[in-house]
Amino acid sequence: LEAHKRQVQELHSKHGEEALKAEKWQFEYKNLKEKFEALVKEKERLIEEREALREANEELRCAQVQQKFLNQADAILEDISSPMDNLAAEIMPAELKETIVRLQHENKMLCAQEVSYRQQQAELQGLLEESNRSKNQLEAQQRLSQQQISELKAQVDELQRTLQEQGSKAEDSSLLKKKLEEHLEKLHEAHAELQKKKECLDELEPKVDSNTARKIDELQQTLKKKDEDMRAMEERYKRYMDKACTVIKKLDPKQQPHVVPLEIQALKNQLQEKDKKISHLESDFEKTKSQQEQEEKLIITAWYNMGLTLHQRATEKRSSNPPTVQSFLAQQRLATNTRRGHLSRTQPLLL
Repeated sequence: LEAHKRQVQELHSKHGEEALKAEKWQFEYKNLKEKFEALVKEKERLIEEREALREANEELRCAQVQQKFLNQADAILEDISSPMDNLAAEIMPAELKETIVRLQHENKMLCAQEVSYRQQQAELQGLLEESNRSKNQLEAQQRLSQQQISELKAQVDELQRTLQEQGSKAEDSSLLKKKLEEHLEKLHEAHAELQKKKECLDELEPKVDSNTARKIDELQQTLKKKDEDMRAMEERYKRYMDKACTVIKKLDPKQQPHVVPLEIQALKNQLQEKDKKISHLESDFEKTKSQQEQEEKLIITAWYNMGLTLHQRATEKRSSNPPTVQSFLAQQRLATNTRRGHLSRTQPLLL
């Protein structure tokens, strides 16, 4: 039992260590997940900046091409135009040169920024890959820890069962020990009574006659037989006691039969409390599930009833409209028909 107790304590300590490791890994996983999300956001931001830089670069290229065409046009105008035009052409390219120099400087700065952003993106990509690898490793370690925890739980259950069985055996051995002690007490009482009878006989010996001497001898012989029987019984009970002690020592080397059942009872109580909590949680889950299903059914029925009521109202409105209310085309048709009837009536009167 001590070995089983130590195994149970070791398993509990291992279970606690594994639980702490699992919590630590979960915390690290959350931190890595947050870092990963931050890196993803940074990557998206860099991609947006890269797209903006590409657009700006394309605009600058377009401006450079446009400037080339303008320079070519200026050269053509210098060959063809008058001296006043040449003066204007000399004035305009100076401003354009300043803008070109400024745009080229901005283009160089943007190119340098793009290179730095690409380097940052490569570094972030490496960090992302490392975080993914660490995440996969942590998930694998978490799975292994969960498997170990389940195995440890199974071992703890087996040890609890063995402790319960051994506790029942220890209880049986304690009952045997109590019975043996009761029998030994009875034997000691009987032996004390025999001693008292012997003392009484010794006191009565000088007073008795020759007739009673025989009776005394017979009684002494019977007493000797009883003593021998009692000794045999004592030897048997001693043997039984030795066997019971050996059984108790095998079950519990420290001879603490009362401590083990209390621990087993505590474990039983813990298991019963856990079973009660599990059953209570299952019942709550079933109740919430049934309530959710009922709510969904009620929502569906209410929606269906609302649709029916709206449909009925629409049909009632359509049926309640008077037949005299007609469309514009129907009114025009009625007007033409009345005109024709009126003309057909007036023609015979004119004739």
